[in-house]
Amino acid sequence: MNLLSFYKNFPDEDACIKHLKEQREQAGIVCSKCGCTHHYWKSYRNQWQCKQCGHRTGLKAGTVMHGSNLPLLYWFIAIHLLTSTKKSFSAAELQRQLGHKRYQPIWELLHKLRNVMGQRDAEYKLVGSIELDEGFFSTSVSADERNKPRKRGRGSQAKTKVLVMAESTLQEPNKRFNLDKAVGHIKMIVIDDLKSKTLDSNVIKFINNESELTTDDSTSYVNFKNIVNSHMSQVVEPKMISKVLPWVHIVISNAKRLLLDIFHDIKPEFLQNYLNEFCYKFNRRKLDVFERLMHSCVSYRTEFKHRYYDNKIAV
Repeated sequence: MNLLSFYKNFPDEDACIKHLKEQREQAGIVCSKCGCTHHYWKSYRNQWQCKQCGHRTGLKAGTVMHGSNLPLLYWFIAIHLLTSTKKSFSAAELQRQLGHKRYQPIWELLHKLRNVMGQRDAEYKLVGSIELDEGFFSTSVSADERNKPRKRGRGSQAKTKVLVMAESTLQEPNKRFNLDKAVGHIKMIVIDDLKSKTLDSNVIKFINNESELTTDDSTSYVNFKNIVNSHMSQVVEPKMISKVLPWVHIVISNAKRLLLDIFHDIKPEFLQNYLNEFCYKFNRRKLDVFERLMHSCVSYRTEFKHRYYDNKIAV
C-alpha cells in the first residue's frame, strides 16, 4: 500500500475504527467471561456486548493496542510506515511525524508492534535445506561493564550474539546477485552464549527435524546430526562463503544496515524486537505486509512490558 492509498483508505479516526472492527469481527469476538461468540455492537461506546451474559468487549481489548490511549490513527500510521519500506523508522522520527508531545508512548507503540511480529513468526518452523551461522551485532554496554576492561572479538561486551537461520535451496545461477541459491524464510534469534546446549535447543525449537542443515565446522554444532535429518559441516574459507553460506551472511549484513537507520546505540535487551521486524518483513516481502501485520495485531496481545526511559537513552 503506497502513501496515497493509505490516506485514501484511512483519512481519519472513524475510518480506522471501522477497519479494526471489521478485522476483529472477521477473526471472531469471544466473550472473555462466558466464552460466547455472539455479540451486539455498541457504536456509541465502540464495544461489543455479549448476547448471553452482557459482558462488554472493547475495540482494542485483547489486541496489540490493549490498554493504549493513543488514537487508532497513530497505530495505523505506524503500521503503514513500518511495512511500506524495507527500512524502518525510529521512535523519535515517528514522534516528529505525528507531532506527539511525548516520546515514551510512541517508543512503546513501535516495540509492541515488533513484539507481535516476533510472536507471529514464532508459529512457524524452517524446513528444507537450511543455512545456519552466528552473527555479532554491536549494542550498547551496560553501566556495570563500562569501567571494566573491554574484551575483544566474540566475547566483547559491545557485541550481542545472534543465531541466524535461512532456508536456502539450489537454483539456476542468479544473474543479478551471482548466487546459485534461492532464499525462503529466515529466523534471527538473540542468544546468551555459543554453547552446544543453547544452539541445540534453538535448532529443535525453530527448525523442522526433517531438514538438511549446512554450517561451518564449529565445535558447537556437534549434536546437530542427532536433531535434523542431515547435517553438513565444513571449513568455509572467506572466498567460499557466497557459495556455501550466502544467505545467512546477506541477511546479517542487511539487518545491521537496518539498525543503523534506527539508532546507533541499541540496548541488547531490545535487539530481538528489531530483528523481529526485519525477519517479519523479509519473510513477507512478496505479500501485502500491511494487512498481514494488521491481522497479527488483532490476533496477538503484546508481551512487551512498559519501560521508562528518556529521549537520550531510549531505543
